[in-house]
Order: sequence, then C-alpha cells, then structure tokens
Amino acid sequence: MTTETLPSPCLPPAPAHHGDTFRNAVPTPATGTLKALKLMWQFLFRKPANTVPKTAIPVQALSREQLLAAADYSLFRLGHSTVLLKLEGEFWLTDPVFSERASPVQWAGPKRFHQPPISMADLPPLKGIILSHNHFDHLDYHAIRYLADKTEHILTPLGVGDLLQRWGIAAGKIRQLDWWQSTEIGSTRLIATPAQHFSGRGLFDANRTLWASWVIDSPQLRLFFSGDTGYFDGFKTIGEHYGPFDITLLETGAYDAQWPHVHMQPEQTLQAHLDLGGRCLMPVHNGTFDLALHAWHEPFDRISALAAQHGVAITTPAMGEALDMRAPHTGHAWWLAAQ
Repeated sequence: MTTETLPSPCLPPAPAHHGDTFRNAVPTPATGTLKALKLMWQFLFRKPANTVPKTAIPVQALSREQLLAAADYSLFRLGHSTVLLKLEGEFWLTDPVFSERASPVQWAGPKRFHQPPISMADLPPLKGIILSHNHFDHLDYHAIRYLADKTEHILTPLGVGDLLQRWGIAAGKIRQLDWWQSTEIGSTRLIATPAQHFSGRGLFDANRTLWASWVIDSPQLRLFFSGDTGYFDGFKTIGEHYGPFDITLLETGAYDAQWPHVHMQPEQTLQAHLDLGGRCLMPVHNGTFDLALHAWHEPFDRISALAAQHGVAITTPAMGEALDMRAPHTGHAWWLAAQ
C-alpha cells in the first residue's frame, strides 16, 4: 500500500499547518466565549422537545450471514455517519460509532435514538475503516479499539492516526493522509480531500488533528463521503478532478444558522451534491443523535423536498436496510412514523 500526493498544479495546496494546528483553506471565524456560552444555555435550557423522536426508529436487524451473502456493492447504514460498504467482496466502514452516547463519558451527552442494526462482534472482518475526523460522534474510542483486531487498514487524516497509536492500535494498520493524498488498497483507491470543519476532543487539543472528506474509487463505483463540513468551493474542485460520483454520502444534519461555517444547511448539501457531479444523494449525519436545535426529522424532510424540487435522485434507506449502490432505490419516508 503506497501513499502519494496528487501532482496536478490545478489542485489547491494542502491546509496550512500553523505549528501544531491545522486550519481550513479559508479560515473560519472563531465562536468566541460569549457565543459559546449562549449556545450552551440554549442546549441545556431552551432545547425544543422535537429534537428527539417520540417513538422508536425503525431498524432492520442485520447478521453476519446476511452481510456475507449480500450482493457486491451493497451499502448498509448503521447510524449517524457510520456506513458499511461491500466493495469487491470486502467490507469498509466509515466513522464507526457504536457507543450509547456520542460523548467522552457514557453517563452524559447525546444518547442514541436507536441501537445499531448489528453488533461489533457480529460484523465480518473489515478491509478498512475510513475516519473523517476525531469528534466523538465520528471517532468512538471503544469501537475503534474493539474493531482494530478485525480490521486490516485504518485510514485517517493527519494526526488522527497518532491518536490511535496512543490508544494502543498498531502503527502498521494506520495510514495517515494529508488533503489531496491518495492510497491504494487492493483494487480500491482512496483520496483524502478537503472539508471545512475543525477538530478536538477536549479543552486543549483544538485543531491539533486534520479533518477530511474522502473519495472512494473502486473498479465499478465511485463514492464521496463528506465527513463533517460546511459548504465551500472545495466541492466544485473535488467534482472537477474526481467526479462524477455514483453516490454522495453527504452531511445533512446538526446544522444551525449559528454555526454556518462547519455544518451545511440542506440547501447547501444539495448544492454540494451538484458541485460534485453526484448521481444519487444519500444524506447522512442524522437520525441517531440529538446534536442540534432542529427537529430530529427536519433534515430528512428538507433534503427530500429539495431533491424532488430540483429533480435530484436521492436515497434514504432505513437503518440496516440494504442498498444496491449500482441501482439505488429511493427509500421511503421511514422517519414519518417516529415523529
């Protein structure tokens, strides 16, 4: 497995490294103490009741036998931004989070709306795990420690791999990439591409590790996984160099007008899909954790309406539902029953 930096002079440079930290290509405004305190007050005391489902979310349970028997180029959504991909007969997992809470502790913090469709123990061996950044709703300490033993390769943005090594994961499993670097594992090529976000798991590690989106280029299918990101002109650059994409797995959730630079509104998600040259849009980063002030089902409502309005193909599989990535079905509005 080799890593290379793409040589095209048309590509923008990798993010500026300021000492021990990273920044976005276009620096985003700092939140500021007063704004942070205001947001904390809203989350603690003025949160709407509809940010959590009233009834259980439908989940289609999965078994290892089902996954092994599934057709090649199948996709299974396990929750939030955790997606299981079957490519060339091998399994890949994005941003695995299996814990009850997306939090540094399991007695407080955002709690799951639903259990994963399959346990970590029942997952088949993984060819690779693809990590977008180190936030708790994307990098689960317990999951990554458990899954490392059944995973051949773990792909991370710069610095995240160092964190994994401190957690006891073997360096030989880890491949860290800067923006615009690529690597090949078997017949699949993966490119770490820019995102507009930030990183940190505590009070003193802000932006010490990089964040990224990913191009997943297999022999029969090309996917884009956004991780977490605000809308920026990087989508168009990625689309020009790597598009079109058969499916775009794009963040659609945990947005708010108070933090516009690091999470996309649904209208921006749709535009990012168009910029990328996507054929079918699958919204992720929703339906599992209460991370914002909007109704939990609003991201699905808004992106589905926008896609219909603009004639964009969209797929919204339920948690655990199989999706043929070569001919994706539209899914159904499963979230309506749990509002």
